[in-house]
Amino acid sequence: MFSEIPTSQPVTPLLTAIDQGRSLHALDSDELLQLADELRAYLLYSVGQSGGHFGAGLGVVELTIALHHVFNTPEDRIVWDVGHQTYPHKILTGRMQQMHSMRQAGGLSGFPKRSESDYDTFGVGHSSTSISAAMGMALAARQQGSERKTVAVIGDGAITGGMAFEALAHAGHERPNMLVILNDNQMSIGHNTGGMANYFAKIWATKTYLGMRERSKSLLQKFSFLWEWAKRTEEHMKGMVAPSTLFEELGFHYIGPLDGHDLPQLVKTLENMKDLEGPQFLHIRTVKGKGFAPAEEDPVGYHALNKVEPKPKGPQAPEPAQPKAPKYQDVFGQWLCDMAEQDERLVGITPAMCEGSGMVDFARRFPDRYYDVAIAEQHAVTLAAGMACDGLKPVVAIYSTFLQRGYDQLIHDVALQNLDVTFGIDRAGLVGQDGPTHHGAFDLSYLRCVPNMVIGAPSDESECRQMLYTAFQHPGPAAVRYPRGTGTGAHISAEMASMEIGKSVTLREGTRVAILNFGTLLPAATEAAETLGATLVDMRWVKPLDEARVAELAQSHDLLVTVEENAIAGGAGAAVSELLSRENLHTHVLHLGIPDEYIEHGEHKAQLAALGLDGQGITAAVNARLAQLPLAPAPTQASAKSQTSAQQTTADAPPPHPTVIPAKAGIQRP
Repeated sequence: MFSEIPTSQPVTPLLTAIDQGRSLHALDSDELLQLADELRAYLLYSVGQSGGHFGAGLGVVELTIALHHVFNTPEDRIVWDVGHQTYPHKILTGRMQQMHSMRQAGGLSGFPKRSESDYDTFGVGHSSTSISAAMGMALAARQQGSERKTVAVIGDGAITGGMAFEALAHAGHERPNMLVILNDNQMSIGHNTGGMANYFAKIWATKTYLGMRERSKSLLQKFSFLWEWAKRTEEHMKGMVAPSTLFEELGFHYIGPLDGHDLPQLVKTLENMKDLEGPQFLHIRTVKGKGFAPAEEDPVGYHALNKVEPKPKGPQAPEPAQPKAPKYQDVFGQWLCDMAEQDERLVGITPAMCEGSGMVDFARRFPDRYYDVAIAEQHAVTLAAGMACDGLKPVVAIYSTFLQRGYDQLIHDVALQNLDVTFGIDRAGLVGQDGPTHHGAFDLSYLRCVPNMVIGAPSDESECRQMLYTAFQHPGPAAVRYPRGTGTGAHISAEMASMEIGKSVTLREGTRVAILNFGTLLPAATEAAETLGATLVDMRWVKPLDEARVAELAQSHDLLVTVEENAIAGGAGAAVSELLSRENLHTHVLHLGIPDEYIEHGEHKAQLAALGLDGQGITAAVNARLAQLPLAPAPTQASAKSQTSAQQTTADAPPPHPTVIPAKAGIQRP
């Protein structure tokens, strides 16, 4: 048991031998146990060096070893759900020496990624997908006449998602040869305890029992009344000691629950189940953070870990504490509590992201008005719709990338009926090290086309609070999107007041160029505006757009520049071009935002710079466009490198009028 993160690389002879090509299949029981100790120690060390997901990986060390020992990977397919727990898998599959690069630009992804390794059979970042994907692979094997095996590993949190149960039901119908392993770390599913449960689990996994079961089935099916009696008796026995009935009724052969840290038992059970026909279900129990005392005591707090900096030697004077700007999620959480005190109709809903969405205080202070629906985004949205139908005012706290999963419900159940639901959309824009599966790059695009929606994009934490209040007062569907991380340090007024929906604020008057900012890229837009002598407008609202102000700017400026941390395609800038086209307004337009590609993981500030969405990049892009305009003055001083980068990472929406000059096609980054 570790109590601290190792700061020096542990001695791992077996693990190093595996990394250098020794077969994991050839290890005996004692060596497997030694490997588990080495793998856990190295995992602690490597995550301490790079930061990253933590507790989930510690909990599946034994399971990961057992799977790669028993199955012929990568020919046999192992599909991991979500992916937080795959660091041990990466270490065992040839990436041990690259673990220091985890979640860094150009380094390993924090999730399974097919282009990274043949052992990563399915790319993932969202939950509840593993059973569907594994079933597809199992059916492909059947279609191809292949004997390869397929295993899905899903957590007790992920299995609460509706998609997982859709796949379970379908598997019971198609009956593919596949194994589903439920990794129950006691964070969500209630569990049975006691020696009898473990005793029967061991019996049900033995070849003797399985062989007897199949032979008895063949015999008793000739006498239907005897077969039904035997089947009911077996189900009744299992139901007394294990949560098997549901999975058996869905058509799976259930075994468990087993101790997921008992490596010899896991190996034996998997060997017995590997060649069974039809859908199999193995339920194991693990401890999140296993082997690291602080993580076992606080599995939520140690879900992920920041890089551990080495302790300085000798006495050090403590650095004075610097005031920190609040995180946007905490601004939301404080607003939610303040609003709940004012309006008893408010209820808060989250799909299993209480901590991440800043709802901990709300859940504690207003437990009867707090609903965590587990990993079920579709249900979260329609639940809110039902509440709104009967007089409540629901607030759905949801990540931008997760709201994509509830999109049909947002359109059909909320917006179509014009129901009073407020969406606090967290993690909007790029999210840094979590990468493309978690970037909130599309919410402005997918929300803007939905009738009845009001969409706000605050530029700082103060505006965020007031915009949330305004959206809540609006008697229909409204969304406020805000990023991951901290604000700018703007003063936040405790008093809440409604803003005028669809009204922008002009922050700087200039000439020739007008920069229209949507969201928290305002500091970069301000820097560019001051360098260029441009007009700067904080647009605030994406829908409804401040059409009157945009029309004024189009008639008084040579170039309108839209800036957003969202996909250019269909985003806020596209709304500006659509307005200009509709009103037959003649001007030049430059849209800056996220290009039509997936942005890889890395540090957030570096991502923005690479896309030309920092002050220097915006300035260079505007100068490059001005140089294309008739009678354009010489560009202001900017490095050739910056201008080239900006030209490569910007794009235009379709021209609103024939006189609009489109951006150069093609986006290439060095």
